[in-house]
Amino acid sequence: MRYGIFGGAFDPIHLGHLLLAESCLHQADLDRIVFVPTGISPHRSGKGTYHASGEDRFNMIELAIVGCEEFLVSRCEIDRQEPSYTVETLRYFKKTFTLVEPELFLLMGADMFNDLPNWHNTDEICRLAMPLVAYRPNAPLPYFEALNSFLSQECLEKIRNNIIPMPPIGLSSTYIRNGIDEGKSIRFQVPKNVEAYIKSHHLYHGKIKES
Repeated sequence: MRYGIFGGAFDPIHLGHLLLAESCLHQADLDRIVFVPTGISPHRSGKGTYHASGEDRFNMIELAIVGCEEFLVSRCEIDRQEPSYTVETLRYFKKTFTLVEPELFLLMGADMFNDLPNWHNTDEICRLAMPLVAYRPNAPLPYFEALNSFLSQECLEKIRNNIIPMPPIGLSSTYIRNGIDEGKSIRFQVPKNVEAYIKSHHLYHGKIKES
């Protein structure tokens, strides 16, 4: 089984996230995509730095993927009591999916891929999962050379040959949160049931606009 692991704040999840997942699912011939909302990020001071709780972010993902049997969501990071490193999450899935002999792929954008050399245990991350880089036309190409000290040229070539082109879409969670705070419509930016959840739970009003 080929699993794509898609981590992020998803604060909130939006149509750009779903388009990236769908593009990777079909173009990389994956069997499942697992959305992993971050819990305590090592790059943030704690759970309170997110604009919505882990539970709300998890619930919104569940709503967003209703009816998509290839898409799953995991609580493994939001239930963890200590900072979550990507390498630990990948170890978790390797153990969890042992019965199906999983082949893991790590979904990421080009900007995230370029930062990969700065992550905790980069070399093990790349042994556990093949980075699958989504690329938008006219955007700067990923900087593959940054991983020269972590990966063989053969592995780098596989990553280079498996870039996932996807349609340009200018959505971001920050843009959506700011729009909500300013009283603007977010229709057609998030799934309809996610929009309803945000409204009924009064999320993203009066929030700081960074991150």
